[in-house]
Amino acid sequence: MILGFVGCKELEPRRPKQHSTTNFYKEVIAQNKKLNALETEKIKSYIEQDTINVYESSANGFWYSYQNKDSVSNSTPVKGDVVTVRYNITKLNNDSFYDYQTRDYTVDKEDFVPGLQQGIKLMKKGETITFVIPSYRAYGVTGDGHKIGINQTLKSTLTLIEIKKPNNEIK
Repeated sequence: MILGFVGCKELEPRRPKQHSTTNFYKEVIAQNKKLNALETEKIKSYIEQDTINVYESSANGFWYSYQNKDSVSNSTPVKGDVVTVRYNITKLNNDSFYDYQTRDYTVDKEDFVPGLQQGIKLMKKGETITFVIPSYRAYGVTGDGHKIGINQTLKSTLTLIEIKKPNNEIK
């Protein structure tokens, strides 16, 4: 009889566990801030040791130094322009990820290293600039899937060869 009462007892549904993700996100944010601060210190140390070049800080989160500056022209690329650039991508110690290559790039309409996408818009035809790009403005926590790993600071020297307006007008 006791077995009958216990066996007929109504089952109580299990309630879902309450998980708080807020603490997890706060921890991830704090960890990323630490990593970004360490990377920024590494970049600043590199810039201080480079006594040949003068680097400027960009509002877009990267540093750059003119190797060849055009003080005559006022024309810089804008969204939709097709630019021809020659560039390389290296580590800060100049170990090469990608040797010099030339490519056409449609400004703000194609994927490219985010720091370089913004940097190209600062340039005039014929200028050469060396960019130092922190990982969060480059390939971040994913890398490029080929040679560039996660959280990798990049250095790139880029020459803007030509600016073509959408109606094929060359500047």
